Amino acid sequence: MLRPPLRTTLLLLAVSASLLGCDAPSKEKEPGRTPASAQALQAVLPYFEQGWAMNKLWEDGLAEVATYDAERVIYKKKRAFEYTMITVKEEFNQEFNVKTDDYKRADLFPVMKINQFCSIQADQYPYHYLTSLFFRRDQPVALYKMTTSSQEWCGNTFKSIIDDGVNFEMWYHSYWDGEGSNSRDLRRDLFLEDALPYTLRSLKFDQKPAFDLTVLDLQQTNRAKPPVYYQAHLTTTETPATASSPAAWRVAVKLAPDKENTYLFAKEYPNILLSQTTWDGRTLQLKAQRRYAYWPK
Repeated sequence: MLRPPLRTTLLLLAVSASLLGCDAPSKEKEPGRTPASAQALQAVLPYFEQGWAMNKLWEDGLAEVATYDAERVIYKKKRAFEYTMITVKEEFNQEFNVKTDDYKRADLFPVMKINQFCSIQADQYPYHYLTSLFFRRDQPVALYKMTTSSQEWCGNTFKSIIDDGVNFEMWYHSYWDGEGSNSRDLRRDLFLEDALPYTLRSLKFDQKPAFDLTVLDLQQTNRAKPPVYYQAHLTTTETPATASSPAAWRVAVKLAPDKENTYLFAKEYPNILLSQTTWDGRTLQLKAQRRYAYWPK
């Protein structure tokens, strides 16, 4: 597979710097999947419907657009805002590793894109976040690519994660001292916390699965700190209908003894996320959903 132009450019710059006697940015190394960790990842796959996204629902040319009432703590205060999550099937080409404009190419493959966007007004200025997650259509568990960015009055931060076949490779560009511009290898046997609202939709809920998993901490931030890996435990229960909410599947992900996230998913396919509550004060509550082509003609 050809590498994306950004990565190729950065590699050429690093080689050029070396030839000129300059100090090229160093990569932070992280071991790839060991046999034990690979076995651990394989062990959880039976709890998921690998063909979850193969349903013909995603072939109608439309996107699922879900809007949530949300809260997040910024500067030690809870901020209320609207959060939008978009799920849609796209065709990627391998040459550029992005959505294709030419559908006659021979290197196309289908992915599911999940865009997560919000604008949060703080006391002095707004925060903007956009995260794009991509999964091969027939693999709802294994991340293929992620980009996430933040913009606020202090500066921009951008991070990308790409599966290079051995590790997850992250490139990051941040305005924070000590986090400026570099790359690091991440473990590949993990789940992204950012991706759980999508990945967990493919659980075999009827089996009420419970298992251990490795979770990479939230990347939808304005920082590019070293990764935090949680050795988490997931449990699934059924919640009955109430006067204010329908019956749902409740998934709890215990990241640490004092850190637990909970997710409620609709019982009927496509098992949309109904609500989310995380240990650090982030909440989502579904208020509207529809299928439509949000892109301009």
